[in-house]
Amino acid sequence: MQGEISHKGIIKELSDKRIVVGIMNESACASCHAKRVCTVADMKDKEIEIHYFEGDFQLGQHVNIVGKTSQGFKALLYGYLLPFILLMIVLIASLTVTGNEGLSGLLALGITIPYYFIIYLFRDKLKRNFEFQIKAV
Repeated sequence: MQGEISHKGIIKELSDKRIVVGIMNESACASCHAKRVCTVADMKDKEIEIHYFEGDFQLGQHVNIVGKTSQGFKALLYGYLLPFILLMIVLIASLTVTGNEGLSGLLALGITIPYYFIIYLFRDKLKRNFEFQIKAV
């Protein structure tokens, strides 16, 4: 469907309150016949926790995980765009103030440490913003 991201996965853990689904995340070229010569590093196993679900599911069952496209854009914003903007602001400001390129570069890179630490502290709140639905195949 339009506006949705869908991945196939297998249920790895199952309880009354949550389901953990393992999915294989592949790049566009990972399914190519020449992947052994190319990079296989783009293929990664991911686990997604589902907290709100309806229906009966079993361990090892093949399922579809569905999320909204807007969640992907939000993840892109928090994971890449905001830290990049913050990095550039600190780089330009510190270069203007100090005139030292090396120090400015270190300060700009260093600002990402507290940013990602704050993201880590708010991980539980962010998890609620990134909810997925589970559907049987």
